[in-house]
Amino acid sequence: MDIRILALGDVVGKPGRKAVVAWLPGFRAERKIDFAIVNAENAAGGSGITPRIARDLFRAGADALTSGDHIFKNKEVEAIIDEEPRLLRPLNISRLARGRGWGVYETAGGTKVGVANVQGRLFIRPADNPFDAIDRALDEFEAADVRVVCVDVHAEATSEKIALGWHLSGRASFVFGTHTHVQTADERILPGEPGGTAYITDLGMTGPFNSVIGRRTDRVLASMHTGMPERFDVAAGDTCVSGALATVDAATGRARAIERVYAQVEA
Repeated sequence: MDIRILALGDVVGKPGRKAVVAWLPGFRAERKIDFAIVNAENAAGGSGITPRIARDLFRAGADALTSGDHIFKNKEVEAIIDEEPRLLRPLNISRLARGRGWGVYETAGGTKVGVANVQGRLFIRPADNPFDAIDRALDEFEAADVRVVCVDVHAEATSEKIALGWHLSGRASFVFGTHTHVQTADERILPGEPGGTAYITDLGMTGPFNSVIGRRTDRVLASMHTGMPERFDVAAGDTCVSGALATVDAATGRARAIERVYAQVEA
């Protein structure tokens, strides 16, 4: 039996949240999505997430929320990060950090799905070795007899994301990159033993498309042109949803297909 897993790229601010709420329920029904993962680390004003926003995204159809280096930018998240197993932070940040970096969930049809969240180390906030960290998570999934495994690689460098993709080739079902907010065109099935892994370097951004990765163009241009600080407010209008959809054999955890997802949304 095949299951369909949807992953949506970084939700940016109110425009991104409204796009998910408006678009995801219909898409889930139309494409018969079994499990949906949403990266929500930029969902609160462009940086962080709050309990209310997490609830709204879950109600809209997200089964798990991943994040990245901005997960603790909004202090309100600390009210739920320990108690809400569906909200993940990078597993390779400090072992003293609150929350968890991986979880095991179940589809309506009874398939176990493991989701892990790792952060890169190149040109981004310091973190422990993501390769070692994800290996430990895979051991946990194996011990729990989880065959369908999804990994959000939140990293700046495309080379590091691709390297982690090859590291997980044949060992994970679906590996996708987040953080850079620009959807890449390299979706493919990586070969591996005992089977393939659906992979894309970056899912892209869910939010205002006519912007600089979700921020107002005038503010970013002014800062880059003059070298002076500016408030990088979230942009408005022309909202899009970006991500990827993987088809996975539930019995083996091997990916059969992957396709990019992109839609303009009136929200």
